[in-house]
Amino acid sequence: MNFSATCKACSSLFRIRMAEGLQYRVSAISGVFVSVFWGLLECILFTVFYTYSDNGAWNNNGLTLAQTLSYVWLAQGLFVLQTMSIDSEIMGKINNGDVAVELCRPLNLYTHWFVKSSAGKLGTSWLRSLATIGAGLLMPAGYALGAPASALGFVCFLLSVVMAFVLCSAFAMLVTAIRLNITWGDGPTYMLLLLSGILSGTYLPLRLWPDSMQTFLYLQPFGGFADIPLQLYVGTLTPSLALPSIGLQILWSAAFIAAGRSIMNHKLKSIIVQGG
Repeated sequence: MNFSATCKACSSLFRIRMAEGLQYRVSAISGVFVSVFWGLLECILFTVFYTYSDNGAWNNNGLTLAQTLSYVWLAQGLFVLQTMSIDSEIMGKINNGDVAVELCRPLNLYTHWFVKSSAGKLGTSWLRSLATIGAGLLMPAGYALGAPASALGFVCFLLSVVMAFVLCSAFAMLVTAIRLNITWGDGPTYMLLLLSGILSGTYLPLRLWPDSMQTFLYLQPFGGFADIPLQLYVGTLTPSLALPSIGLQILWSAAFIAAGRSIMNHKLKSIIVQGG
């Protein structure tokens, strides 16, 4: 299949999977309630820490309270882009032997699954993200999502969110490639996904980690999932640092895609098809 035909096939596959995802609106609505609950809970906890810390120690950690609250709401909005499990449809094909059928399609298996899993991830996620961020904007003063630090910073934030989606999708496919053709269970892959979530800043802003770890936290790949775009929004990363930061996201995306393709091609040479 030539490049033009591949692009048309991927575009059609992406639209179909997106349309399938939009059928699950009730799931998206319930997800909004969960995100708003956790967002509000984190806001209350951080407000207590900032207000009652000894000698105002929490006010000297690189993030103000207002920046932290904005970080929390946006992190809840972007959380859905991250992978918490391998795409259920793809996982079913791995377990029941339908990988053999997938290999008969006139489309590279990695490209096929990359488009399918990224479209499945985006499905209703954008609805949940927008609703969560909207709820953050409507919260009472003192707990609400604040305005971006600058107009240019907001543009950089949007560009970084797009790259965060690509990076999350590339990492999801790397984990899928690792899981392909193994029989010792899902435990290690779930541990890898949990580690990526912790190092993304979703659970705790990376600026609040020890100073000695900041260089590592900036350079490691998972900060591009959420921390880089969120810091561009709240202003702890200035627009002048946007280019190297987004470049870092592109670099790690390319590395994950190259590693995922290589691992998948290697495993397909010795794959054992189960079921049938």
